[in-house]
Amino acid sequence: MTKFVYMFNEGNGKKKELLGGKGANLAEMTKIGLPVPYGFTVTTEACHDYYKIGKAISVDIEFQILEALSSLEEATDKTLGDPLNPLLVSVRSGAVHSMPGMMDTVLNLGMNDETVEGLAELTLNPRFAYDSYRRFIQMFSDVVLKIDSFYFEQCVEEMRAAKGFQSDPEMTAADWQEIIIRYKEIVKKHAKRLFPQDPKEQLFLAISAVFDSWHNQRAIVYRRLNQIPENLGTAVTIQSMVFGNMGPDSGTGVAFTRNPATGEAKLYGEYLINAQGEDVVAGIRTPQPIATLQKEMPDVYEQFAHTCELLEKHYRDMQDIEFTVERGSLYILQTRTGKRTAEAAIRIAVELVEEGMITKEEALLRVDPDQLNQLLHRRIDDTSDKQQLAKGLPASPGAATGLVVFDADVAERLANDHQSVILVRPETTPDDIHGMIASQATVTSRGGMTSHAAVVARGMGKACICGCDSLTIDLIQKQFKVGETVVREGDIITVDGSTGEIFLGEIAMIEPKLSEEFRQLLLWADEKRTLGVRANADNPTDAKKAMEFGAEGIGLCRTEHMFMDATRIPIVQEMIMAETFDERSIALSKLLPMQQEDFEGIFEVMNGNPVTIRLLDPPLHEFLPDKEELLIDITKLRMKDGDSEELKEKEQFLRKVRQLHEFNPMLGHRGCRLGMIFPEIYVMQVKAIFHAIARSMEKDIPVKPEIMIPLVGHVNELKQMRQLVVDAEVEVMEETGQVVDYVIGTMVEVPRAALTADEIAKEADFFSFGTNDLTQTTFGYSRDDAEGKFLQAYIETKVLPDNPFATLDVDGVGKLIETGVKLGRNANPSLKTGICGEHGGEKKSIQFCHEVGLDYVSCSPYRVPLARLAAAQATIRAGQKETKQPQTQR
Repeated sequence: MTKFVYMFNEGNGKKKELLGGKGANLAEMTKIGLPVPYGFTVTTEACHDYYKIGKAISVDIEFQILEALSSLEEATDKTLGDPLNPLLVSVRSGAVHSMPGMMDTVLNLGMNDETVEGLAELTLNPRFAYDSYRRFIQMFSDVVLKIDSFYFEQCVEEMRAAKGFQSDPEMTAADWQEIIIRYKEIVKKHAKRLFPQDPKEQLFLAISAVFDSWHNQRAIVYRRLNQIPENLGTAVTIQSMVFGNMGPDSGTGVAFTRNPATGEAKLYGEYLINAQGEDVVAGIRTPQPIATLQKEMPDVYEQFAHTCELLEKHYRDMQDIEFTVERGSLYILQTRTGKRTAEAAIRIAVELVEEGMITKEEALLRVDPDQLNQLLHRRIDDTSDKQQLAKGLPASPGAATGLVVFDADVAERLANDHQSVILVRPETTPDDIHGMIASQATVTSRGGMTSHAAVVARGMGKACICGCDSLTIDLIQKQFKVGETVVREGDIITVDGSTGEIFLGEIAMIEPKLSEEFRQLLLWADEKRTLGVRANADNPTDAKKAMEFGAEGIGLCRTEHMFMDATRIPIVQEMIMAETFDERSIALSKLLPMQQEDFEGIFEVMNGNPVTIRLLDPPLHEFLPDKEELLIDITKLRMKDGDSEELKEKEQFLRKVRQLHEFNPMLGHRGCRLGMIFPEIYVMQVKAIFHAIARSMEKDIPVKPEIMIPLVGHVNELKQMRQLVVDAEVEVMEETGQVVDYVIGTMVEVPRAALTADEIAKEADFFSFGTNDLTQTTFGYSRDDAEGKFLQAYIETKVLPDNPFATLDVDGVGKLIETGVKLGRNANPSLKTGICGEHGGEKKSIQFCHEVGLDYVSCSPYRVPLARLAAAQATIRAGQKETKQPQTQR
């Protein structure tokens, strides 16, 4: 019989796939002798079985759960449902990968009308007993019976208001007894049933509800955001309860062994006296910093600090720890690897190496490359004029400006319309996650540094301010007040998650500064990686930024972007409108010195690093006015003055636009096809390049040019274009007297080029795979149409695992790249290969590039650090795979 249930002493930390992260860590802590309330875990395999048989708990699993419950009762000397000595348990989800707050939990299970009286007598604390019972009814009703918590919260708020109380601890046992009666009426009204009194029925209903929550909407969104596989399922942990709400010598808290925002090696967290664990993260009460526990309970604090140190050394990483103090005794409820900001992740990884706890390779693998983007964006300019509106807790660093919104759905809708928004809520719940994803930042008036909003925002690398109690939020009126100032939905605010400050209006931002730990980690990455990292840059400013971020060259310089300048567009249009070769040559002669100047600026910045320059790629009509706009203008001009020069010019533009019109421009007259039909355009560009090289060499600036012919699909195209480049270089060399060392290659972006790479490689010194267009031509998708119409639906319904324009399609596009590299190098062993599409800055795609043996990736300047780290991780993983291979064979 398959074992579906494990007592804590039967598992260990290596069984995460089976026991989930929570269950595995509880088993591990039990094993090393920490004060963990005893319990058992129902495995992820039981979750699979639950869904396989139609969302039901099988007889075998039910039997094993009851056996484990009996062992738990024996170990605790308590019995579930015993009025005289009741066992109460928590029922918690436990995914393989941490998903904080995304699935369901039930506390105090086992309480009913009889056990509440027994608990009151046993503890001599009726207030605690009835408070625990009402919490159970509310949580069970929300999670299991699907009754909105709003009804229960409203009931408590009405009672507090009637009694003149400010907080829950002021409520008496009699008050809670009255609340319990009202709660049962709410259940009867909304669930059309009585609240279940049988603890075993409660237990199995709760376990089923936790299994069900694996597929709730917020869990699905979170998995998609964090790329967690859907087939893992969740375990369920049943653990004997300890109580932090038994009086002033009890409490509960959450702590990190290091600061999760900055990485500082200092105990960081919060706790509440006389409270249960959910109170800390729910944002209902604002907790106290963990440091104050040292004054209030010095012995407990010392034991807890020692436990934190032990856990960090045991797991060799920063830990996120939940704890409860029951009548002066410390209990550890959970430990897991702590979520952290990018800044903290890097500092912690580097310092753990320096402390001798982990290796450099482990440090490099600890930092998610995607997180690095958090550190490469702007922050508020301190020299700007700004007036602080309010200040809360700096829960997640970063700065953002946006429109105030009070609803997650509204945030998502406005963000889809390309509006920057900031979500403002009293507190967030897991149901708000889609709004937090859509928003630039989140602000809450309640909750602390370990509240839901703070933890989720830090994981996403977005600014967050919590516990800003000076905000009076009115969700009905869609506004908040700070003193006499009213901020309405749609007003603009700026937030600084690093300081907790909120400002009215938009404030200037400045570029980020990178920490020494950041630079150190990337230097370690450079030592390990074998894949080169270049940048896509079209001007000296972007080239300089790329070099600052550690690029080793430019892998794609798009020459058409140089034509887009407002002062150049008229000359480009003059060239396009030309009817004869001579007319076109006059316009091109005006463009040549402009392009030359551009290239000189880039060569100076790159100072001898390779620069891959792609000749003109887009179709010519992209440089002309829009057809619809021309028609409107022409109609207006005809009505106003039917014989004006402006009208004649517009009509001439319209004729050319119609002449250049294509049914499918993506596959039309562009790329090398332009050079084949209008070779004078490419000749002008090539001469501009070589004149810029000659001028740079005169200034003793080293230059390493690579000229790339775009959209080659047949070897004869490249052969002809290569000769064009050679002839133009000879002409410039005779004029300048400078001998230039350069290479000529092509951008592989149509399937035929990859499939005939052995022929094309005979005319090429390098291949650069243009994966944006190669993805379009392989799938037959127009990117803009696909992403706007059906691609998201394909991803949601699992037709495609990922957006192929964001993550390289290894099975299709990847196969073409692999084929192109293999055929190309067979024909030309010295062939250099790289990619320059957006995939060059995406970690999974970079892993593939390493595996197929590309020489380099090229990406946007701001993604260069990500690429450096991802390339190092690819090298390390390849080494690990090679190390394991012989063992597998044995």
